[in-house]
Amino acid sequence: QVQMVESGGGLAQAGGSLRLSCAASGSIVSINAMGWYRQAPGKQRELVAVTSSGGRSNYADSVKGRFFISRDNAKRTVYLQMNSLKPEDTAVYYCNADRLILRSGSTYYDTWGQGTQVTVSS
Repeated sequence: QVQMVESGGGLAQAGGSLRLSCAASGSIVSINAMGWYRQAPGKQRELVAVTSSGGRSNYADSVKGRFFISRDNAKRTVYLQMNSLKPEDTAVYYCNADRLILRSGSTYYDTWGQGTQVTVSS
């Protein structure tokens, strides 16, 4: 009933840029916070950036000033603009919605996308 589908990953050179998108589909009335997480091989999943429904954002220290999160509430989409990429940004990136409310009244918590690979070469 509810899906979050990421796009925009791929290969970039160090110093380059990529833009990720994640669209939520389904009969959604509202979404609370939306965010991006990443998981590198052999490491735990970590928060990259999160934005509230009102547009307030927080970032991991490692990406501050380089990555920018935004959302289009009408399109149920969250974006991650990644600039000045570094090899250590290489990971699978996942989008997340912490709470989705559907027209049926159902509530979905902690909904994840399938992940998109970002690889940064040096």
